[in-house]
Amino acid sequence: PPHKPLLSPAPPPHKLPTSTHLSKNFPPGALCRWDFSPSGRYNENKGGKDPLQQYNRERTISTMTLIEKAAHAAERKAFEKVLDNFIQKGRTKDAAAAAQELVDMAEKIQGSVWKKESFEVLHMIAGQPEGKWAHYVQRILDETDPYILKTFLTNAVYEGGFRGYQQAQKNAEKYGCNIPWLILMDPTSACNMHCTGCWAAEYGHRQSLTYEEMDRVLTEAEELGTHACLFTGGEPLIRKKDIIRLCENHRNMAFHAFTNGTLIDDDFCKELLRVGNFFVSVSIEGFEEANDGRRGEGHFQKALAAMELMHRYKIPFGVSICYTSKNYKTVTSDEFLDLLISKGCVFAWYFHYMPVGVGASTELLLTPEQRTYMKNRVREIRGVTGGKELYCIDFQNDGEFAGGCVAGGRIYCHINAAGDVEPCVFIHYSGANIREKSFLECLQQPLFLEYRKGQPFNGNHLRPCPMLENPELLPEMVKRSGAHSTDLEAPESAEHLCDKCKAYAACWQPTAEKLWDEDHKA
Repeated sequence: PPHKPLLSPAPPPHKLPTSTHLSKNFPPGALCRWDFSPSGRYNENKGGKDPLQQYNRERTISTMTLIEKAAHAAERKAFEKVLDNFIQKGRTKDAAAAAQELVDMAEKIQGSVWKKESFEVLHMIAGQPEGKWAHYVQRILDETDPYILKTFLTNAVYEGGFRGYQQAQKNAEKYGCNIPWLILMDPTSACNMHCTGCWAAEYGHRQSLTYEEMDRVLTEAEELGTHACLFTGGEPLIRKKDIIRLCENHRNMAFHAFTNGTLIDDDFCKELLRVGNFFVSVSIEGFEEANDGRRGEGHFQKALAAMELMHRYKIPFGVSICYTSKNYKTVTSDEFLDLLISKGCVFAWYFHYMPVGVGASTELLLTPEQRTYMKNRVREIRGVTGGKELYCIDFQNDGEFAGGCVAGGRIYCHINAAGDVEPCVFIHYSGANIREKSFLECLQQPLFLEYRKGQPFNGNHLRPCPMLENPELLPEMVKRSGAHSTDLEAPESAEHLCDKCKAYAACWQPTAEKLWDEDHKA
């Protein structure tokens, strides 16, 4: 679809906005979710020697019948045919009619899940061939390798968003726990940089997951309905050979990675073209002086060089941006966004700075006025009209489009390089490890059940987090669950972490309440 929300924090069905709402701003994940699908891949490993790989199969696997498999194959083939037509017509600048056909296919598959208004918005956008998002899609069609486009969209949209969503919802009810739409996984804690405010900077360089451990987790996750994996770290591309092997072995999954970009070269680009189900976001925090002040001298030019290289190979990519009190205007400025677009960037993840780690500074936390600016500016950038031809997601301010906090397996969870399954990349506490338990058992750990019981943590989704905006909650959840600190560098108590957020939360609350009331008047 024209908005291409491939990597958005997708909302639950009842949160999809109306066309009236979308006329004001274009929220992330409003029209497409992408993270779930049954895979059947578990059977490929049946009989292996690893007992965790065969854990209580009758209790955890909802095996598709032959009829279901046939129906799945036929539906997927039909989706691929429509997608092929869309890509082909896009090559001849005639994508509008094919886009309507693609929306019709989505409505046929997801009509019982999404609201009618959501499809009306998609048809509206598809029916405006001269509109902003039509131009955006045309740019993607012109500048992206067709195999990558087809493979990734089939996995992300069809296998993940359509088929897998239903499977995951059934399993969540069956097992009484959240089933994530997306797994964030650290192949290694090793990194060639040490960036201020990065959760990975606190991990040290001592841990790595084996290929076999990652492969097993993804196999089990696919069976539960999870159909996307995002690699973090550390610098995940230190393990790029193993990541490519995972892409080869899990052909129905969509893979992504946050990377500093310094390890992207010609050989890696050729591998991305070959597998088709993996691309990356490059981390960058503004222009050269500001970026290199946080990430190290020379990184800015290396990041731009990586973008240019991927663009030449027709590989789509995004950027990952941590915004702070120091850089928030720079990273949303017209000049900065125009630079990214000129390099071929198609989407941007914005992450609010979090004071994670024993020595983390609170000076980089935003004031209420600064955060309000970010909320409004990101929505302006991705508006139906105006803004930029760049799809943006604000991880903290877009809570209303995801029903609040997305952690604890509700939409995603995090597995660190030691195998600890954490509720969030910023919440380093856990009571379960993949080296000791199955993935399902890790999702059923007490801390995750505390998340499931408490979500949403606030009726005002501009205050979604049990740490940053509701710091009184996380310490109690950790205490009740018996979870322990999983920080690999310097263990930090939940009380110490949340004490750093109390002043921020108190300052933000009145502004958040005012903004929420203004936007949600009856």
